[in-house]
Amino acid sequence: MTRTRRTFLSNTAMLIGGTMFAVFGLAGSAAAETTLTGVSYLPPSYKALSYGSAGFVERLNESDAVSVDYYDSGKLLKADEQLPALRAGTIDFMFHTTSYVTRSIPILGITGLPGVVEALYENPGRIAKGSPLFELINEELAKEDLYMASMMGNILEPEYLWSTEGGAVRSIGDMEGKKIRVVSFEATKVAEDFGAAAVRIPSSELYLALQRGTVDAAVANISTVIGRSLQEQLDVVYKLPMTAYGIGLFTTTQRWERLGDAEKAAFDEAAAWFEENGAAQANDTIYVDEYWPMIEEAGLEVVEPSEEELARLDEVAQAVRDAWIEEVGAEVGERAIALALGNGS
Repeated sequence: MTRTRRTFLSNTAMLIGGTMFAVFGLAGSAAAETTLTGVSYLPPSYKALSYGSAGFVERLNESDAVSVDYYDSGKLLKADEQLPALRAGTIDFMFHTTSYVTRSIPILGITGLPGVVEALYENPGRIAKGSPLFELINEELAKEDLYMASMMGNILEPEYLWSTEGGAVRSIGDMEGKKIRVVSFEATKVAEDFGAAAVRIPSSELYLALQRGTVDAAVANISTVIGRSLQEQLDVVYKLPMTAYGIGLFTTTQRWERLGDAEKAAFDEAAAWFEENGAAQANDTIYVDEYWPMIEEAGLEVVEPSEEELARLDEVAQAVRDAWIEEVGAEVGERAIALALGNGS
């Protein structure tokens, strides 16, 4: 066969084309898997809380569309650094307790309002994905370029008042003059209204703060107590539902919109598992079967509030709710509270 310039160019083009397909086709296949960077400041010792986030990451990483670069325990970012990093695009998604960010994202305060959190906790469907309250929260988040894929199906068991032997709190009256560790704005207002000095201390420093008498008591979820071995320094738990929180799975609306269909499907599938199992596993299994028995074994006195004390809490809580409504706007705030209490649609 005579080789002409035309056949040479044709064969060369085919060769180059084939080579380019082999190289770039394979590269394109490899590049089709998107890497998403995610964070949580919670350590694995918070078994009840990390169960849901770890399960989400595992399932997302198993998809063909997404691989995950995940950092827990604040290895990449501390708690207060996560939200700015998400907004800046440094990370793609984050798990965050709502109590840490209610001042930056006011709508999330609905998860911590005293007088509301018990009703929300006892009725998981009210903040489940797709519920009117969930959709209302996301409508408000969208104004700040944020998207919540899930609130783990519910908020967590309310935060109670845990105190040391020397600063024991067994009633609302005992709070007068006590130094009480808080995190959220909502708990701060309640503690101060009952005459306590509210002190903001991160959970990582709380063990020593209790041991040294820096604080007499702490408003905390039982996950914090067990996760930080605080029961070793505590004597009494007064089960006054001061506040609560959920753990949201957040990304930005811009990042979400840039994901392809396959990537969104993988993310949604993992988030659906998180929604179904996150709070339910913590509230209904780990707390009941493991954590509260550990509190009993440690010898802590468990004090239930009286009906009169719960009514007094509700009176003080009204001022907190009013302040929150003013912050988020009357229409949004009143509707959110009504939905949380089961009085709206």
